[in-house]
Amino acid sequence: MAYLLDTHTFLWMRHAPDRLGEKAHAVCGEVNSELVMSLASAWEMAIKLSIGKLRLHETLREILVDARTTRGIAPLAIKETHVLRVRELPFHHHDPFDRILAAQALEEGLTLLSADACFDAYAVPRVW
Repeated sequence: MAYLLDTHTFLWMRHAPDRLGEKAHAVCGEVNSELVMSLASAWEMAIKLSIGKLRLHETLREILVDARTTRGIAPLAIKETHVLRVRELPFHHHDPFDRILAAQALEEGLTLLSADACFDAYAVPRVW
């Protein structure tokens, strides 16, 4: 099964695995779990790093390379179909990063690994 990592899930996997929900922790540890991370999450981290809302001990480049090479997390590009799906989503939630993640999960048939229940309003499959 393929899973889309929410930004906080990706960060907690790396730096605070005890914060992951029990099911999310199990999924992240399964060898058969296909994990993907949206480039929107990388963009969100870049913005938060540049304005001081996120601090990391490594560079963003190092983290993204490690995600691909060591952890096997595949990047998910933002496609036109994802953008068009965002337009169709009701405004249950106004965070643009969460809205693109919801659209990507729905368009790509992915289950979202997220603690954020806001995705439930969009009927996005979610595990935590």
